[in-house]
Amino acid sequence: MQLHYFPSPAAANTLSTDELRDAFLISGLFRAGEVNAHYTDLDRMIVGAAVPAQSPLELPHAKELGTSFFLERREIGILNVGAPGTIRVGSERHEIGTLDCLYVGLGEREVAFENGPKGQSAFYFISTPAHAKHPTTRATREQAKSDPVGDPAKANRRRIAKYIHPEGIRSCQLVMGFTEFEADSVWNTMPPHEHSRRTEIYLYFDLGDDIAIHLMGRPKTTRHLIVRDRDVVLSPAWSIHCGVGTGNYRFVWAMGGDNQAFSDMDGVPLSELR
Repeated sequence: MQLHYFPSPAAANTLSTDELRDAFLISGLFRAGEVNAHYTDLDRMIVGAAVPAQSPLELPHAKELGTSFFLERREIGILNVGAPGTIRVGSERHEIGTLDCLYVGLGEREVAFENGPKGQSAFYFISTPAHAKHPTTRATREQAKSDPVGDPAKANRRRIAKYIHPEGIRSCQLVMGFTEFEADSVWNTMPPHEHSRRTEIYLYFDLGDDIAIHLMGRPKTTRHLIVRDRDVVLSPAWSIHCGVGTGNYRFVWAMGGDNQAFSDMDGVPLSELR
């Protein structure tokens, strides 16, 4: 488990390119045969990935959690961005296809990831603190609520697949899903917004050899990150977040904080951006 501390908005404006990337970007999270996780100091969210090989992988027990097992006081959302595989929760086995999601609630002692027979499974996970138990629940890609938004003329037509949210899989505070783009659309979350009540974490994936340019920072002092396939961007509540790709892509979004209202955001007019 790696600890991840964030600079203030003022400090972020003084960072070099490498320092900015070290503070807000995580690369190399997906490594075959390993579980890798980062514990952030924003809403105590943990982001990680499990890429099982011949042997199953288990959620790590880390001193940083201050508990006797990973989910003693936490919940977790897991989305498979690789080939179909299996997640074992206690004695129950859950077959998780590509872009399927599994929520595991407070108090589950044993969570293990297993590779499937047809390619490499790649389980991406987000964990937030929890105060009550909700049942372990699986949702397939077909079951996820998928809302089309955006305008093709502005190259931002996309679908938002919602898995963990008040009208879907119930949780204490975690909200999670992914966004995918229609043909010829590459802009996400434009116009940009902030939500000072929640932290958001992005996983950009299915980029191939393309890149995405992720805009962040305060509206009048924006910064940017060059993002590649399976890179993670950590977005504190004080930062805008929007981006554009050189080709089609998807990204997983997950939030934790004061509420679970997907639409609770503070828009930023384009005229304010600098």
